Amino acid sequence: MMTLTTASVLAFERNLDISDAYFWQLDSASGNQRRPVGIQTKSVRGTISNRLKAAIANDPVKLDAEIEKPNLQTVDVASLDHDCDTLLVKWSCKVLPFTGKPSVCNDQDYQTKLLSVVDSYLAGQGVGELARRYACNIANARWLWRNRLGAETIKLTVSLNADGSNPIAEIANAKNLSLTSFDQADEAVAPIAQLIAQGLKGEAFVIFYIKAEVKMGYGQEVYPSQELILDTGKDKSKVLYQKKDIAGMHSQKISNAIRTIDTWYPEAQFPIAAEPYGTVTTLGTAFRQPKQKQDFYSLFDKWVLDDQLPSLEQQHYVMAVLIRGGVFGASGKE
Repeated sequence: MMTLTTASVLAFERNLDISDAYFWQLDSASGNQRRPVGIQTKSVRGTISNRLKAAIANDPVKLDAEIEKPNLQTVDVASLDHDCDTLLVKWSCKVLPFTGKPSVCNDQDYQTKLLSVVDSYLAGQGVGELARRYACNIANARWLWRNRLGAETIKLTVSLNADGSNPIAEIANAKNLSLTSFDQADEAVAPIAQLIAQGLKGEAFVIFYIKAEVKMGYGQEVYPSQELILDTGKDKSKVLYQKKDIAGMHSQKISNAIRTIDTWYPEAQFPIAAEPYGTVTTLGTAFRQPKQKQDFYSLFDKWVLDDQLPSLEQQHYVMAVLIRGGVFGASGKE
C-alpha cells in the first residue's frame, strides 16, 4: 500500500470574497448629501523624536546636531470636512461554498483523502461555529480598525441590497459589542451568521452589503489603508489608498479583521486572525509556533496523513485557515 504524502502543489481559494471599502462623509445633524472623503498631501516640519543609534547617541557633537535639526516630511492624510462629522464606509462580502475541494492539487489520492476529512468535519460540526464568529466580527465593526477606536458611535447596517434597503441586521452602536468574546447575545448577529452559513454550505448564492456610519467629529482625521511602497525612491513617507479620488481600505485588511476568530491557540488571551502560524505582524509575534505542533501544517498533516483527529477547537482552526485560502502544498508553490 502506497504511503500518502502531502501534494506538492496544493492551493485553496478564499471562501469569503470581500471587496475594498470606500469612504464618504456626511453631517449627522443636517443630513446633507454624502460626498467622498479625499486624500490630501501635506508637508510638515517636525522634530526628531525617534530613538537614535548608539553611534550617534554616544557622541555629544553628533547627538546635538542630530536632535536639533528639523524632521521634514511629506505625507498623505484623510479627514472629514468641517461641515461633516460622520464617516460613511461601505463594502460587500460574497460567501462561496466550502467543500474542502482545493482549487489546485496535483495528487488525486491526497485530494480524495482531504475531501473525506473535510466531509467528516462538515457532517459532524457543520459551519455554525465559524459562521457565528465571522458574523460577530462584522457586527462589532472590528474591521474599521483605528476608525473604530476614535468613534463616538457606529451605526451598522447589513443588507442584501447594494443600496442598503430592507436590511437583515441593524446595530445602533457597534461599539457596544465585544471584541474579545464570541458569546455575546445580540439579535443582529444571528441573521448574519445564518446568511454566512447558507453561503458556506452552498444552499444559496450569498452576497451582502455592509454600511457603517461612524460619528467621528467635525473635521476629524480618518484612517484609510496605508500603501506599502517598496520603491525606495518615493517622495512621501506615507501614501494612503484611494480609488477614483475616494479614500479606501484594502480588502485584505478587512478580511484579516473578519477572520480574527482564533481563540484556540496556546494560552490564548484574545482573538487573533486564523493564519497558518498565528502571526500578528503588529505585535511582531507568531502565536502558533511550529515547535509546539499547534501550527496549521502540523495539525493539518497529522489529520489528513496520519488520521490523528485534532481537538474540536483545533479542527475549527484548521477549517478556518482553509476557508481563508492560500498555497499549502509541499513545494510552497501554486
